[in-house]
Amino acid sequence: MGNFSFEELYKATGKFSPDNKIGEGAFGIVYKGRLYDGSLVAVKCARKDVQKKHLAEFKNEINTLSKIEHLNLVRWYGYLEHGDDKIIVIEYVNNGTLREHLDGVRGNGLEISERLDIAIDVAHAITYLHMYTDHPIIHRDIKASNILITDSLRAKVADFGFARLAPEDPNATHISTQVKGTAGYLDPDYMRTRQLSEKSDVYSFGVLLVEIMTGRHPVEPKKPLNERVTIKWAMQLLKQGEAVIAMDPRLRRSSASNKAVQKVLKLAFQCLAPVRRLRPSMKNCQEVLWEIRKEFRDRVSSRPPAIGSHHSSDFPQTDSRKNRRKTFGVAGDKRPQFVSA
Repeated sequence: MGNFSFEELYKATGKFSPDNKIGEGAFGIVYKGRLYDGSLVAVKCARKDVQKKHLAEFKNEINTLSKIEHLNLVRWYGYLEHGDDKIIVIEYVNNGTLREHLDGVRGNGLEISERLDIAIDVAHAITYLHMYTDHPIIHRDIKASNILITDSLRAKVADFGFARLAPEDPNATHISTQVKGTAGYLDPDYMRTRQLSEKSDVYSFGVLLVEIMTGRHPVEPKKPLNERVTIKWAMQLLKQGEAVIAMDPRLRRSSASNKAVQKVLKLAFQCLAPVRRLRPSMKNCQEVLWEIRKEFRDRVSSRPPAIGSHHSSDFPQTDSRKNRRKTFGVAGDKRPQFVSA
């Protein structure tokens, strides 16, 4: 893939048919397309009347996507300009967003084991952006609606419109820039100083971890006053030793799952430190999550199954776990290596 004609994309999307529309944002509309060889792609078209600031973000996404490749990042296929039309072609991920799964709009509800896998997938992706690209990249908009989920419950980070390169000077700790991102996920240190660093992504990742474990949105206006800001509510429960109360009520309770949620929220609390220098790196987050998942699996495997059952209640009773392992190409808990091309 890489060289597309307008005619090919026009046909692939059924003449940009509303029936093939899969998303819409400030930049324009996203369509599902089927190419000549039968493969599916997502075709992102900028609006003809898109404002200059949005056009700059659209082009920024092109520049970022064309430079990166990782299993947990949405894959770039190509870019086309045709008259006033500006089109990005990217990987089509057909199982909705993490937010849709947490809301119950997609899937059958994510088990704790699947949520840990997704958190690790996202940590892998952001660690890659921060450490394993030619030049470190700060995503700036990590949130559940920007995490796409595959059929095998693999997470892929998307939407790089706000992404920025980190400082070129290795001794520099930040860059000064206009604040971009989504309310509820924005690093307060970044908002106060306008100084952006990789630790701004770490803060957003902390919000995401709370979201994954509680199932709630960052802001819940219909909840009681003390529960409306989810991270404050969850962190207060963690401090009181009652993290299990914050746990998504759809999750099955067990000593293994309760402990895992408590440890993930503890990591989230570290990511949410008000001062960026006190936050862990994304690489640290990834390593801690690996240990949490390993301990969770060890606890589950050492516990006798329920009477009449051959499965642990903490793991999904499907082949999705096997499929994920095949997709990763990872045996057991051997850590995968970052590979960029």
